[in-house]
Amino acid sequence: MSKAIYIATVESDSGKSLISLGLLRMMLIKSAKVGYFRPIINEFNEHSYDEHTNTAIKFFNLDINYKDCFAYTQTEVVELLSEGKADDVIHNVIKKYKKLEASYDYVLVEGTDFSGEGGFTELDVNLMIAKNLGIPALIVGSGNAKKKKDFINTMQLSYNSFINKEVDVIGIIANKIEVDEVDYIRKELIKSFPEKLQIDIIPKVDFLAFPTVKEVVQALQGRVLFGNQFLDNAIGSYSTGAMQLRNYLTRIKENALVITPGDRADIILGALQANASKNYPKIAGIILTGSLVPEDAIIKLIEGVQSTVPIIAVDGGTFKITNKIGAVKSKIYATHNKKILLSLDTFDKYVNAEGLTNILTSYHSDRLTPSMFQYNLLQKARAHKKHIVLPEGDDERIIRAAARLQLLEIVDLTLLGDKRTIQLKCDQIGIQIDLDKINVLNPEDSIHNKEFANTLFNARKHKGMTETTAMDLTRDVSYYGTLMILNGLADGMVSGAVHTTMHTIKPALQLIKTKPNVSVVSSVFFMCLSDRVSVMGDCAVNPNPNAEQLSEIAISSALSAEAFGIEAKVAMLSYSSGSSGKGEEVEKVRKATQLAKAKNPNLKIEGPIQYDAAVDTTVAKTKMPNSDVAGQASVLIFPDLNTGNNTYKAIQRETGALAIGPMLQGLNKPVNDLSRGCTVDDIFNTVLLTAIQANQQ
Repeated sequence: MSKAIYIATVESDSGKSLISLGLLRMMLIKSAKVGYFRPIINEFNEHSYDEHTNTAIKFFNLDINYKDCFAYTQTEVVELLSEGKADDVIHNVIKKYKKLEASYDYVLVEGTDFSGEGGFTELDVNLMIAKNLGIPALIVGSGNAKKKKDFINTMQLSYNSFINKEVDVIGIIANKIEVDEVDYIRKELIKSFPEKLQIDIIPKVDFLAFPTVKEVVQALQGRVLFGNQFLDNAIGSYSTGAMQLRNYLTRIKENALVITPGDRADIILGALQANASKNYPKIAGIILTGSLVPEDAIIKLIEGVQSTVPIIAVDGGTFKITNKIGAVKSKIYATHNKKILLSLDTFDKYVNAEGLTNILTSYHSDRLTPSMFQYNLLQKARAHKKHIVLPEGDDERIIRAAARLQLLEIVDLTLLGDKRTIQLKCDQIGIQIDLDKINVLNPEDSIHNKEFANTLFNARKHKGMTETTAMDLTRDVSYYGTLMILNGLADGMVSGAVHTTMHTIKPALQLIKTKPNVSVVSSVFFMCLSDRVSVMGDCAVNPNPNAEQLSEIAISSALSAEAFGIEAKVAMLSYSSGSSGKGEEVEKVRKATQLAKAKNPNLKIEGPIQYDAAVDTTVAKTKMPNSDVAGQASVLIFPDLNTGNNTYKAIQRETGALAIGPMLQGLNKPVNDLSRGCTVDDIFNTVLLTAIQANQQ
């Protein structure tokens, strides 16, 4: 079985980037050691990179040197082929590929884009490379602007070309197919190709086909006058504003790019006003032609308008510029997360990744890689769409995470805060988020306050809470979010980007309370190391748990591990292993281990045990040779918060591991606390954890 796959196409603009990203992520689910190779790349100057290669490396954080990812530029290959040096080309390509093959468990090899020099020779070169590398091919074809029968014929000819060159083809992907033609294309392809061949159909996704304003700016070498943060706006259409405004307004379409001479203040201001109006479609941007910019008075007027529209000045006449814009093709670049995420989501929906994985798999391991764990998180969360409330709705990180979650449609969301304030923050940072599709509630003035106050008062009146205090507390975002859960309006809550841990979890302890037979709320981190995922607890909540509490933390952590697909082998950490050590702290751990065994006889648990004996098989053979846990522990329980918090942070900083969490465990409903130094990725991952927990309640 091959360790690599060759993505091939026979034409430009096939949407191959979408397939490439999906396959890379698919490979990363199986192994952390994934390489990426483009034998022939597009042209780039000495100060830049091939954008597609750069995107793959940067987005997936591949452990690979950029220069190892390609062999030649298109111009270099054409020159060598014209000199009769095809053998030299193949020799060097094989040499570079073999270097990657020796270093990685999987290698994704991607053929040329048919976008530069090379012309009719490109198909032959791709066939030659695929054959000499001895790896199977996946053929990608585009149905865009083709008649149905012509597309089927093209795919048949492409397939036959590879087979005739003795290149094994494992699958065909029909990309950019009109929705109403999907069934016909599928039927004809199944009829036209061998039964064993995997066939996948991807409908046309307009947003992925739309170029962005940024791509137009790059193609035209334009100057951004306004709205630099909105350059990722997608262009659905473009039109020239050369007529009177009243006539032009009727021609504006959704996500249109307005092209007009820079001295047409009426068109510029009219387009901006149309964009702000509910009666007209949104526009993607404005291109000012003729090397002209508006007069100072107009510039001043524009500066005072809150707008999401980038305005670009370019050199050249309107007709020439319009033609150049028409030639710009959509690409996926490293900074365009929205397109990358949508590409991955589209791949998930329409490509049989499992089928391709079965063909490719040659490396077998029972270890759960970090990429697999993160992918599983996303899939589990998506399988049961839960409602999560984010109390800190106007925090920039929360907004960015919410936009990503909305794009992927993983969870339903409620943001707490003032909707106008949140929208303004979105506009300021250039985040495209539809707040009409997200529930936004303001605890300062909500239709639920009276009901929530009554719930809170009844729950806490035995502790002396008054109705007035209860009403005041409903305006607190943590109490409000917790009361949403208690009243069935949300399934879980994620907070703490701004507030303290106590501020986040105190309402949960008072109202949601702990599960039956659980006396202590604790936390775990999922520590994604280079080759495995370890569960570490408690690193965030309990300063100095006693033996009874420590046993509960161990059992809860083991259950959390199993719930997230990690076989629980629990190590109760201490400064000594086995029966050798003495002292109060060691005895606490020893007693906690005994209590945990008594409560759950089937639990695989060892303690006290030192960290190195818990995770290193060599050390384990020396210190605890007869243990079923030593050397392979997946759940690490620290004796106190000081040890746990410092250890997880040290591992995170020194190894570059991703720490997902903390995830609180023991509550009847999931409430999770963020660090105030959290990143957007931290928030995103914690929301996934919370959604999965909500499904497991």
